[in-house]
Amino acid sequence: YIMPSHEEMVRAVERYVEAFDKADATMASDLYAVDATVEDPIGTPIHQGRDAIHAFYSMSMQAKAKLRLDGPVRTGGDYAAFAFTVLVDFGGPKEIEVIDTFKFDAEGKVTEMRAYWSPANMRSTGA
Repeated sequence: YIMPSHEEMVRAVERYVEAFDKADATMASDLYAVDATVEDPIGTPIHQGRDAIHAFYSMSMQAKAKLRLDGPVRTGGDYAAFAFTVLVDFGGPKEIEVIDTFKFDAEGKVTEMRAYWSPANMRSTGA
């Protein structure tokens, strides 16, 4: 079993951020393995499989969310963890501070994504 390199995992995270910049749910879901899972936020029902993941991103991108990385991507083994801020507008401009983890397979596809945030990590930004 060959793990993806640090650089490959960082590239996947950068493509994830870019997918939100372009509001491209296909670009985001293409990062995932066919049977991958997304738990966003942690503790909520899991989206299983690329079709469900695509539908999840299509919905979340309707709020015109943009992601801004807060520091470097951290990697270890077949995991990447990254802190970022989501800039979104629903009921006024908001920022959500999030940490995501990606688990990768040997092909460099994401098999598991978990997003760590709650309403306590959300704040309104000045209008």
